[in-house]
Amino acid sequence: MMTKTALLALTIFCIATPTSFAGDLIKMSSSKICHDTNSPSYNRTKNFIPYNSMEECLDSGGHLPKNANNTSKGQSTSNSKYSRSQFGSGWADTDKDCQNSRMEALIAQSVSPVKFKSNKGCRVISGRWNSPYSGKTIYKASEIDIDHVVPLKWAWDHGADQWSKKKRIEIANNPANLLSVEASLNRQKGAKGLDEWLPPKNQCQYIARFERVRKTYGLKLSTSEKSKFAAIKQKHCR
Repeated sequence: MMTKTALLALTIFCIATPTSFAGDLIKMSSSKICHDTNSPSYNRTKNFIPYNSMEECLDSGGHLPKNANNTSKGQSTSNSKYSRSQFGSGWADTDKDCQNSRMEALIAQSVSPVKFKSNKGCRVISGRWNSPYSGKTIYKASEIDIDHVVPLKWAWDHGADQWSKKKRIEIANNPANLLSVEASLNRQKGAKGLDEWLPPKNQCQYIARFERVRKTYGLKLSTSEKSKFAAIKQKHCR
């Protein structure tokens, strides 16, 4: 019979060891680097937050390891398969003010003044956000995902695979395409278009924004999608 001491040690080991995570999950390290199974640091990364995809990890504030993306800034990669890195290595800081596009979205969309982690004003930790997808009020930045209204994978499948890297980075960081929402709904949505997913609330506003971004970037619909989108707009935007 196992002693109480041995049983306690086994219990602690099981809790402390992330054995429940499948090997193909993305690991966000404590330094917010997103590692997939191709990363040399994947097996060495023991303390991490698991994600189902690289896009989820990057959209939650992570970034790629250095030299992980060798695609030059202006090069077209139309023969490549979709990956989040085709749209840049996480959130961009185009004006170099230390606030990347995730932080700028959090600042702009908070209905009360935000608080930062330090006096430098780079990282937002709290504020007050009313999710446009549910109406829920969220106070912790860590509980928010910045949703791409037009998902990047969806954009890729509808013409962005032919774009330059610069244009893909633009749509990934365009404030018009970014909304502060609860992580659960963002991940429920995934890469779905209007014909596959709508938020629980403010559906007409969501449809209008999706279509505005889609048309701004010239993303094309198939014949069947045109019919479906028209029916959806008629149903929800009377």
